[in-house]
Amino acid sequence: MQLFYLPEAQLGPMILPEEESKHCVRVLRMEVGDKLCISNGKGKLYDAVLLDPHPKRAVIELHDERVGYDHWPFKLEIAIAPTKSNERLEWFLEKATEIGIDEIHLFTSFHSERRQVKLERLEKVVVSAMKQSVKSRLPKIHDIVSFEKLVKLPFAGNKFIAWIDEDVRQLLSKIYIKGENCRILIGPEGDFSSEEVELAVRNGYLPISLGSARLRTETAAVVAVHTIQLINQ
Repeated sequence: MQLFYLPEAQLGPMILPEEESKHCVRVLRMEVGDKLCISNGKGKLYDAVLLDPHPKRAVIELHDERVGYDHWPFKLEIAIAPTKSNERLEWFLEKATEIGIDEIHLFTSFHSERRQVKLERLEKVVVSAMKQSVKSRLPKIHDIVSFEKLVKLPFAGNKFIAWIDEDVRQLLSKIYIKGENCRILIGPEGDFSSEEVELAVRNGYLPISLGSARLRTETAAVVAVHTIQLINQ
C-alpha cells in the first residue's frame, strides 16, 4: 500500500498537503475509494481511503491508527560533516533512514570541504526515504553548526568519535552496549584533526574504530548506524 506523509494526521477526514495530493492524484492516478497508508512521522501509521481526488487538496478518511514497527528502546544520533558531493550526503541520509535513526547533526570541522547545506532539500530526501521504507518515524535533521558547538551539545548516553588513528583500537561493535543511547561523530573526507579529537575527548567523547577498512565519510556513517541497529536486534 502506498505511504503518504501527513504530520498532523489523526482519525477522521483530513486533507493531504498539496505535494502529496499531486503525487496521489496526478502521478499514481488514485481514485475515489482507493486505499492508502499515512505516516505522521512521529511513530503512528494509519489506514486511509480516498474520498475526493483533488490534485491540490485531496480529501482522505483516516482510520485504524497503529504504532509503527520502527520503534526501539534507545536513541541513536549521528553527527556528520557534509561531504563535498551533495549526492553522497543524500545517499547517507536515505540509507540511515531506511536502517533506522533518530537524529542527524551536521557540522563543519577543520578539514570540511562543504560548509553550507540546503536543509529543506535534505529534509525532502529523508521524507522520501521514510515513505519508501514504510516508516512511521521521521528522523530529525539539525542545521549545520561548528564542531566546537557540536561537541558541547548535551546528550544523555554514550558519545563516540570515529577516528582513523593507529592508537585507536576499540571497535564500536565491541564497546557499545545493547540498549544504550548513542551519538557517533563522523568526520569529513580529511578526517578530524588531532586538536578536534582532543576537544571531543574533553567533552566526554570516546575515540573508536569502525574496523580496519578505510571508509569514505558517508560509508562510515552508514556502517555506524547499521552496527548499532544490528547489535540491538
